[in-house]
Amino acid sequence: MATLPVLGEPRIVIVGAGISGLAAAASLVSNGFRNVTVLEAMDRPGGRIHTTKPFGTNVIELGANWIHGQEGNPIYQLAMEHGLLAEEGTSITMCVPSSITRQDYFFNQSGTQLPPEQVEQVCCYFSKLMSKAFDQELDVKYDLRSLGSYLDEEFKASDLASSEDARKVFEWCKRSECTDEACSSLYEFSAGQLWLYTALEGGFFNSVGSGGYQALLDVFLKSLSPGVLLCNKPVKCIQWGLSETSSSFQGACPVRVLCEDGQQLEADHVIVTASLGYLQDNSSTMFKPVLPEEKMRAIERLGFGVVSKIFLEFEKRFWPQDCAGIQLVWEEGPEDRKVYKSSLGDEGWKDKWYKKICGFDMVARHPNVLCGWITGREAEHMEGLQEKTVGEVCVRLLRSFTGWEVPDPLRVLMSQWRQNPYVRGAYTYIPLGVDAMREQEALAEPLPLESCDSISKPLQVLFAGEATHVQFYTTTHGAYLTGVREAQRIIQHYSDRLPSPNGERAS
Repeated sequence: MATLPVLGEPRIVIVGAGISGLAAAASLVSNGFRNVTVLEAMDRPGGRIHTTKPFGTNVIELGANWIHGQEGNPIYQLAMEHGLLAEEGTSITMCVPSSITRQDYFFNQSGTQLPPEQVEQVCCYFSKLMSKAFDQELDVKYDLRSLGSYLDEEFKASDLASSEDARKVFEWCKRSECTDEACSSLYEFSAGQLWLYTALEGGFFNSVGSGGYQALLDVFLKSLSPGVLLCNKPVKCIQWGLSETSSSFQGACPVRVLCEDGQQLEADHVIVTASLGYLQDNSSTMFKPVLPEEKMRAIERLGFGVVSKIFLEFEKRFWPQDCAGIQLVWEEGPEDRKVYKSSLGDEGWKDKWYKKICGFDMVARHPNVLCGWITGREAEHMEGLQEKTVGEVCVRLLRSFTGWEVPDPLRVLMSQWRQNPYVRGAYTYIPLGVDAMREQEALAEPLPLESCDSISKPLQVLFAGEATHVQFYTTTHGAYLTGVREAQRIIQHYSDRLPSPNGERAS
């Protein structure tokens, strides 16, 4: 455990109690920092992790519920060390092409189930194309083009292009990839930047165990003393650069945090873990002085998408025992290029928002519950509708596509991350024309910047969260690592100032 600086205890405030903020707090506390306060705007910790039990004793994840890879993944290691991983046979995968099995039933708009062999062929081809993009093996002509354009051009040149059914399944693959990338359309997502994201080895779909992600949060929460975490504490403003010459922790602090309830906290360091969506809505008024131009540019240019879930609870299971998911293949889905282009400039797509739903998947430990996934502007539109209306639309889709006798659901539950004023979406994506590394590194840069007056106290305002990680944005392990990263900046800052054994300051 690190020894605190002899000058006193620095005051550290962490804004946001998602996994990034909790990881930062736990890291600081474990290294001997005792004056740490975590401010959470909502009435619960967790941020975009939200484990609930609306359908009985088993958990439902309204937010994050997947561990993305095993090898080198600190979240996987933490879950394994504490016995929190899913039991064998209970992990249900999310509906993305690389996870499709013969247990997924694909139905076209005419109500016909598509042959599994045909679906598998198209999905495998789609996965190969995506692997090329992730592995930086794309032709240079795609560097400045959209992911949708790349996929269309490659598909058009393939042997599959002659099949209408294959074209429709390929559109489903693109629609599903929108969910994975949190974008409204792959035609708005950069193909040339995708390689920056690093997929960890060991499997992409490892479900958390029966305690859900809450059990992981509890590991961090148990390490914090009572009073460290304050919920229902929205931050109104962060004033920084207030003290430029004080060298004592007991003297004036360079940062003041103003809460909406009127409370003020002085701090030597503030770690901001607010979501990119929240920063996009509030950064112009949240910081005084305003953030540097390059940081404001990063906040504006990076994308923050909407991904929503629709849970349908039925009295009993109506789908076959070997069916793990019901996938919807449209004649012309929203990821058809001509459909996408025609939707620009008008709002007709709102009347067909449901076409963005990929399908309905089984939910672990809930034999009578299905989960639908929807993303982008359609998800944002759906969040404004009544749950009853959404449930009626989903049941109509299930009936018309499958021809089965589908009962009305007992309950409908929707996630509403876009409507949440303290989140405003799901996770980060890289829009077409954006230099991801440049913007994400600018977003992660602590204030004051190195180019500022060297007299100013360093590390006044630090930034963490999945949006600030170039390789692991969108993921919980990315969020976790950035919280640890910013805590380590502070830890290193004070360890460098500790007396060395010969009485001199360490360099």
